[in-house]
Amino acid sequence: MIFLNPAVLFGLLAASIPVLIHLLNLRKLKRIEFSTLAFLKELQKNKIRKIKLKQWLLLALRILLILFLVTAFARPTLKGVAIGGTTSAAKTTAVFILDNTPSMSVVDAKGSYLNQAKAVIKELLSQLQEGDDAALVLVSDQSKDEIKTTTNLADFQKQIDEVKISDASGYLNSAIIKAAKIVSQSQNFNKEIYILSDFQQGRLADKGSLSDLSQLLNDKVRIYSFDFTGKDAFNIGIDNLKLNTQIFEINKPVDFAATVTNYSSQSVNNLVVSLFVNGERSAQQSVSLNAGESKIVSMEAPVNASGYVDAFTEIEDDDILQDNKKFVDFYIPKEIPVLILTDDPSDSRFINFALTAASSSNGQESDGGSLKITQRNLSEAGSINLSQYDVIAIIGSENLSGGLDRLNAFVDNGGSVLLMPGSKSTLQSYQKITSRLNIPSPIAAVGNANSTSNNFKFDKIDFNHPVFQDIFTNKEKKNVESPSIYYYFKINPQGKGENIISLADGSSFLSEYKTGKGKIFLFNTAPILSWGSFPVKSIFAPLMNKSIYYLASKDQSGNDYLAGSTVLIDLKNNTSPQIKIVRPDKSEDFVNLQDQPDKNYYEYKKTDLAGNYKVFSGSGTSAGQTGLINEFSVNVDPLESVTKYISTNEFENYLKQINFKGKYIKVDKNEDPAKIVLQSRFGSELWRYFLLIAIILAIVEMTVARNAKKELIEATK
Repeated sequence: MIFLNPAVLFGLLAASIPVLIHLLNLRKLKRIEFSTLAFLKELQKNKIRKIKLKQWLLLALRILLILFLVTAFARPTLKGVAIGGTTSAAKTTAVFILDNTPSMSVVDAKGSYLNQAKAVIKELLSQLQEGDDAALVLVSDQSKDEIKTTTNLADFQKQIDEVKISDASGYLNSAIIKAAKIVSQSQNFNKEIYILSDFQQGRLADKGSLSDLSQLLNDKVRIYSFDFTGKDAFNIGIDNLKLNTQIFEINKPVDFAATVTNYSSQSVNNLVVSLFVNGERSAQQSVSLNAGESKIVSMEAPVNASGYVDAFTEIEDDDILQDNKKFVDFYIPKEIPVLILTDDPSDSRFINFALTAASSSNGQESDGGSLKITQRNLSEAGSINLSQYDVIAIIGSENLSGGLDRLNAFVDNGGSVLLMPGSKSTLQSYQKITSRLNIPSPIAAVGNANSTSNNFKFDKIDFNHPVFQDIFTNKEKKNVESPSIYYYFKINPQGKGENIISLADGSSFLSEYKTGKGKIFLFNTAPILSWGSFPVKSIFAPLMNKSIYYLASKDQSGNDYLAGSTVLIDLKNNTSPQIKIVRPDKSEDFVNLQDQPDKNYYEYKKTDLAGNYKVFSGSGTSAGQTGLINEFSVNVDPLESVTKYISTNEFENYLKQINFKGKYIKVDKNEDPAKIVLQSRFGSELWRYFLLIAIILAIVEMTVARNAKKELIEATK
């Protein structure tokens, strides 16, 4: 037996009151004057015994009356026993964990798994009574917002009706933790958690996320599980869409690589994989896959527009539709602002020839096609707004000391630097700038300027690096005529960077380093003829151009997110106190930034739809991308494509790992869920019986007390 209001049991102490009164009455002796002992002899002995017996009976009745009355208010309940007319007035808190992730979209003879789960919830809701409360936890919901229960079951049912398949994924363990917190705060006697899912493999819990939940999921909690699997689902998913191209230029082809996996138990032939760029089909390939097999499908498409470019790959429909598309976006700049800083303006002469059609050495801006070049003296670096440039080319090192900290911050925030010695550079000054940029410093100066007797050559070249992309007309014959290098600073990447071109002594001619969010290209020799013939070799102009374009390109992987995750939107290009976010379904979110603690970034959480999201400054319009400051892609988690499921034993083992103390009931698809729940629920309250007994005792007590009083009066006459 269990008491629903155990605190009332303290009232049982009141049962001692009749005993105390009885004892006090015994001490109140009544003095009677006797003239003779004859009066005592006249009292009948049996009448005295009868009076004493009734007094003890009254004492017992009064004690029992208090005991039964207090116990009735404590609401005694029998566990697992159903007595006619007593079934459950005990209040219930029911928390429904509904799996609405993509894998629940599978359809069998009874409909989609999600719709079957919603039907079960509606049936269980019909068993709840007035005063019971319910809460809904969606597996796809990765937010940490507090979930509250409601006693308005009609509105709650409407909430269930509105649930749809989400592109976001989630772990059952996270949902169970949310449900556990809800039931732990409930004062109701019945605490029930219902899990309605397909129990997909890999979606139970993240590695290392399990914790002891025994304090929340104690012995008063019951967990019911409903598994809706049963169909051998046919599903092929696009796991990944990668951009092999790293240098984006207008009217140049972009190379895509899509990873396609057959998750079903049957093979598929000639599956069509289509590529769409800015909404237009640009390429397609067919692929055949055995059961469980993955293949990479490569496709190439030219892009003739600048700005943000949307792309996605798509395959044919199957049992899980959400993983049949994979989205990506990238940016092709209309123009690239480049700042050239030099000790001596003449040091940049050959670079200017390579990058522009006309020389610009007077400090004025010139239009070099898609490159917008500005040249300044190194001594001015401390006063220039570096953030307005994508790439800074530094030729020299003598006069930069005043701007080193600002240059380092520029790289940390995503800017790129091309660093070369100048005619005035010394080993010490070059070591100073490389050390401040946190890249390996040269260890020695080798050779002599203007001395053709020193003739150092290229040794190894990494032709797979993006700077060599599309340089060679014949991709099969990649050959570079090595310049003669007379004087250089010996640099060893020391494992911190990538050696792109090396010399015969093993040192680096050109190396790349990634520091902070930016990139640095480090050359070991100056682009002047006194240091070598590099500026007049055929490789010089294309290598300089490709280096600038590569350094200006941004890492596109940072714009790819899983549905449901939080996106950190970069606001550095925003000029308005408000931003507008256009979602894949064309709906719009307006965000006021006045109260944001961080003006450089905004955390956006409404990413439950897969697709490309556009961020505008103010209320900018998508026409011509006016006001567009950012874009990011959201995709379905590849784990949602898996059509394998965990067993009952695996789930029970999980419950042991989280130290679940309550009762677990698995409800099969063919069982009546309402019947199972009613059989296991605490349902028979006995307070009515205890109250009835208390009333009967009160009536008996009044009758006995009346008779006892009458006899006592007669006995004392």
